[in-house]
Amino acid sequence: MHVCEVIKTLDIGGAETLLVARLRAAPPGKRYTVVCLQAATPVLIDRLRAAGVAVVDLTARPRALRLALLPGVVRRLRPDVVNCHSPLPAVVLRLGLPPGRRRPPLVSTVHLVTHRRSVLLADRATRRLDDHTVAVSEEIARCATARRRRGVSVRRHGVDLAAQRRHAAEAAVIRKELDVPDGACLVAHVANFHPVKDHATLVEAAARVTAADPRALFLLAGTGPLLPRISGRVAALGLDRVRLLGLVPDAARLVAAADLLVLSSCSEGLPVVVMEAFAAGVPVVATRVGGLPDLVTDGENGLLVPPGDPGALAGAVLRAMRPAVRDRLAAAARRSGEGLDIADTARWFDRLYDELAGARRARGR
Repeated sequence: MHVCEVIKTLDIGGAETLLVARLRAAPPGKRYTVVCLQAATPVLIDRLRAAGVAVVDLTARPRALRLALLPGVVRRLRPDVVNCHSPLPAVVLRLGLPPGRRRPPLVSTVHLVTHRRSVLLADRATRRLDDHTVAVSEEIARCATARRRRGVSVRRHGVDLAAQRRHAAEAAVIRKELDVPDGACLVAHVANFHPVKDHATLVEAAARVTAADPRALFLLAGTGPLLPRISGRVAALGLDRVRLLGLVPDAARLVAAADLLVLSSCSEGLPVVVMEAFAAGVPVVATRVGGLPDLVTDGENGLLVPPGDPGALAGAVLRAMRPAVRDRLAAAARRSGEGLDIADTARWFDRLYDELAGARRARGR
């Protein structure tokens, strides 16, 4: 069986990281091809190809033509199943692939709750053409992006649990690589610099935390259009305990070596970094948005605060830095990580693809 996975980008990010991790853990017996419209770095492409997954990267094609070319690219691959991980490519394929028996079953995996209004409207108008929908969290299954879809399943994807446990065992080495001083409380933040991640609130909170407890060291991994502005704000506040690392290709290692993971987002789906943190036994301080409450139980494996409130975020970080609190949260975080193995999700998708392809063959007889 040949499965085609279609995604808008193959940059370091949540949906992209989940897809790559799942395909690397996929059971034998199927052939996979990933089609992406653009890729800023070769990191994820190299990981896929090393795992025997073919990649069709349309980055070299003119940007204005990539979507128009997509249906032809997929048709030539002759897949038995197509899974789209981005709404706009999904719309184009629903309308562009031939109808009838020659059309492979279409799956949409929904990772996010927020998109441009025009994209949401086009997606809503065509989503009934899918054969199945997979939402990565209960929150996403309840929201407008998954409403009125066919055959909605909820599947929390998970991460490479064994790899993250290995990273956690190497935390001392990783912290030395990152030049983390002895005795520091490493607070990690992994997210690209886009408005939805609300780095401004994070920086204001970090200023309060480091003033109250100089053990705190904030390491911010990621890149994006708001990086210069946030960098300027960090410099203006004189925050020498806040470091901007830029793009970190294997940010899972940073997460595993941290004492705390913090997220300041004003909107989220189901963040990969939270699952990476739990797999490594790292507690999370985050905003109460999107799918985060599906993962983080306030006061148990982490702490939740309202979005856009630097004071509340700073207070929660300071509370979680207390040794007794952190130890209790960390133990629960590690227990939460037990059910987040991406290998289980890879087997789940393998069965789903078998069912969809088998049903299509049965209808074609």
